Amino acid sequence: MQKAVEAAGGLKPLAKACDDVSYQAVQRWVKNGCPAKRVLQVERAAKYVVQRYELRPDLYPPEEAEAAA
Repeated sequence: MQKAVEAAGGLKPLAKACDDVSYQAVQRWVKNGCPAKRVLQVERAAKYVVQRYELRPDLYPPEEAEAAA
């Protein structure tokens, strides 16, 4: 998640890209992991530097990503 924050340009830009959640919420995501409903938004805001299977491998197994490529 930290890599996603950096790719998005910081906590505030990532928060804004995720439907204007608070930057404190994004800080919690860094500590606790990305919420399922925000994975695709975070992936897009991070300019696909961080893939969904890296953020939530429980929801998006890496095997599916390799099969799609």
